[in-house]
Amino acid sequence: MNLNYKWTLKDANFTKDRGKVFSCFSCGGGSTMGYKLAGFDVIGCNEIDPKMMEAYKANHNPKYAFLEPIQTFKNREDLPQELYNLDILDGSPPCSSFSMAGARGKDWGKEKKFREGQVKQVLDTLFFDFIDLAKKLQPKIIIAENVKGLLLGEAKAYVNKILLAFNDAGYYVRYDLLDASKMGVPQKRERVFFSAIRKDLYKGEFEDMYETEPKLELEFKEKQISFGEFYIPGKKDRQTSEGKMFEYWKLRKEGDESFAESVIRYEKNENIRRCFGTKFLYNDKTPSTITANSDCMFLFEEYRKPCKEEVCCIGSFPQDYNFVKNPYYYIIGMSVPPLMAARVADRVWKQWIDSGAGSQHLTTAST
Repeated sequence: MNLNYKWTLKDANFTKDRGKVFSCFSCGGGSTMGYKLAGFDVIGCNEIDPKMMEAYKANHNPKYAFLEPIQTFKNREDLPQELYNLDILDGSPPCSSFSMAGARGKDWGKEKKFREGQVKQVLDTLFFDFIDLAKKLQPKIIIAENVKGLLLGEAKAYVNKILLAFNDAGYYVRYDLLDASKMGVPQKRERVFFSAIRKDLYKGEFEDMYETEPKLELEFKEKQISFGEFYIPGKKDRQTSEGKMFEYWKLRKEGDESFAESVIRYEKNENIRRCFGTKFLYNDKTPSTITANSDCMFLFEEYRKPCKEEVCCIGSFPQDYNFVKNPYYYIIGMSVPPLMAARVADRVWKQWIDSGAGSQHLTTAST
């Protein structure tokens, strides 16, 4: 599988010969593009946001597209039969309640919405709605992505509930903390991936999933990519204020992680807490995690934010992706990096699905 963070949809070779996938919480299709790059046929999606669905349709032309809350979708009695014969059910349940950048415990159990146009939901229960859907559809494999914060502090109790829910749905499950920067993505993005296999397909003991065939090995050692490898000098496509931010930027010093240090220098007050989320992009370093916030990144060498081509590289999004009328940084920041999903999907295919992988415990799940 030949993967590159700088690519185009028009030149991609989607073979669609490794099985069928359905994507939930699909956003603009970051994980969908990953599965396609890995050779899977993504037949449809479920998404609550009409703007995201518009972008998804423009780029993927899905066979099935359900624009509705997953709570409604999982209770449908008219789902296509094809959804009951999936090789992989994919999902990235909204995770702001567990994010280290959010309010974490203060938001647990509360109804929220990401943006205008969406209905309110209790975000920290969406993972369980996703597992309810899996229990109904009984796909062969389930892959779910979430934030690193899910493994920290009190949130770990949710992980135990998630594992129990997978078990009740009929699946053996494991989880891995993966770093996109070690997977060919020019971004230090740590995410938890839950990988589950239907119990009737796995004939060994549960513990064997880590130690013996067909174990799922998800350690990646791809070369880390610095911003300078795709930096476009002087390229601007977003207006940048020449006000106080410019004064902060002029006070930057080599080694500063964010604007916060410059704010303290400007205000001459170490107790100031401002601009921690605006990270500097260094030409010789791998970019930090990109978020949906337009101010999350700023160049150290030039007074500007990264342009669309650079942001697409950081998120491993195709250069010719059609964002419709959505801000490109929002869709990319909200999405699973395609290359990250592609590498996980490729390992799942080779180690769990493909009957030629040498497993004597796994009943083949190929179609």
